[in-house]
Amino acid sequence: MGKGLHGGVLDRLGRRIAAGDLPAGTVLTLAGLEAELGVSRTVVREAVRVLEAVGMVTSRQRVGITVQPEHAWHALDPQVIQWRLAGPGRYRQLVELTELRLAVEPTAARLAARYADAPTRARLVELADRLHALGADEQAASAAYLDADVAFHTVLLRAGGNPLLGMLGGAVTEVLAGRAALGLMPEVPAEPSLDGHRAVALAVAQGEEDEAERQTRAVVEEVWRAVVAAARRDGRPTR
Repeated sequence: MGKGLHGGVLDRLGRRIAAGDLPAGTVLTLAGLEAELGVSRTVVREAVRVLEAVGMVTSRQRVGITVQPEHAWHALDPQVIQWRLAGPGRYRQLVELTELRLAVEPTAARLAARYADAPTRARLVELADRLHALGADEQAASAAYLDADVAFHTVLLRAGGNPLLGMLGGAVTEVLAGRAALGLMPEVPAEPSLDGHRAVALAVAQGEEDEAERQTRAVVEEVWRAVVAAARRDGRPTR
């Protein structure tokens, strides 16, 4: 996320669009935003340029700045994910991203078991052991646990050498961070989840493709069930 005045304006506009406060079809102007936000035309223009780059608005001369429908947004852009997670549709965003993980991470684990080099296999085992140690110390809600979890899944996505899968690391980072920010991480981690991460790492390390895929699917399915259950408890839609 950007810093300073430009970053603040960008974040404010991105959140308003993601929350539906500025619905699709809304037409804005640079002059209007400049007056409303109390910032310079240059700051507004830079923020609009970023929003246009991620598909949230279009800008046309003699038309203005038009908010685009959600299907036009770059859904895997980390900033868009952050803005959606900050709004009323946060649970739907979490469920959708977890479903994406469910679709791709088991395949990534299979490819990792087949193609990963020795240092990468060792790194996955190291991270799984760190998660287990932090979990045993009841630090599931800590920043250290989140960092290790993000690192584990990022390495897993990249380990098979498919750059398209590796590019999903940013989206996975945001969904893990978003789950933590919403208080959906258990204070004490579930033992099956800790054991599952270790089982994934060992299967990859030993080149067991079927087992790596199966264990990864089980880990992500546990997360998916937890997110759906939390949404239902809060009466939030997931579709």
